[in-house]
Amino acid sequence: MEQNLAQYKIFYEVAKAGNISKAAKELYISQPAISKAISKLEDSLNVTLFTRSSRGVQLTSEGELLFQHTQAAFQALDQGEQELKRIKEFNIGHLRIGVSNTLCKYILLPYLKNFIEQYPHIKITIESQATAKTISMLEQHTLDVGLVAEPSVRSGLSFIPVMDIQDIFVSTRHYLNNLYLREGSGADLFTCGNIMLLDQNNMTRHHVDEYMKSNHIEPKQILEVTTMDLLIEFAKIGLGVACVIKELVQKELDSGRLVEIPLEIPIHKRTIGFAFQTSAQSNALKTFLEFLY
Repeated sequence: MEQNLAQYKIFYEVAKAGNISKAAKELYISQPAISKAISKLEDSLNVTLFTRSSRGVQLTSEGELLFQHTQAAFQALDQGEQELKRIKEFNIGHLRIGVSNTLCKYILLPYLKNFIEQYPHIKITIESQATAKTISMLEQHTLDVGLVAEPSVRSGLSFIPVMDIQDIFVSTRHYLNNLYLREGSGADLFTCGNIMLLDQNNMTRHHVDEYMKSNHIEPKQILEVTTMDLLIEFAKIGLGVACVIKELVQKELDSGRLVEIPLEIPIHKRTIGFAFQTSAQSNALKTFLEFLY
């Protein structure tokens, strides 16, 4: 656009009013200033936009053409302003969250329930995926926030801790009794037992693998499972020894349905929290962060 937007606004208001005096009152500027702006616009476009008479002004054919375009443009701008006001009034926005299936079910859902009750007009999209994928999307600015284990390398991400989690090995008492009956009371669980772990694409599996490697633990028989829920269910039916998050099976541990396998050196705890880009935050994300605090 070669001309100043203010000139088009003046042209638009004069064309609507059909009178320079009325347009001047609408725009809160003087009639001479309006006449000067119209003349300047006509000179720059090299056309006559109005014919003038004692009763006011009328659009020429060129002026009528320009009015159709300016009318559409200013109506679009007005619609945009109204939409922004509506968004602010109702706190409308779009929040994109990345989270694993396990963290979504056990940790995110309670937060979302309370958040939605307070901010029902914010649209929420949830990308249920591996933590590594969530962190990658956060770094690429294709997600607003992710519920993840605290990353060792932040890469411009901020992190709000929510809770610490402890990875442990569990099984049923019945499974242990049968294993020791078969292999002897001094049998090593990791050598003789069916060790159930998440698959190798999972960040939790990487964490557990590093622990086992540093402590020279080498399971002989591994059953890989895709979700934490399945690990817990397989452990509860006595299929083997499962590495699970303690906080997710605390009820089963308290009731005795599952028992924790003692380790000489416990697996290091991990911190779970919300990660997000420090810069370029949407209004929906800012609202969510305020809710967390």
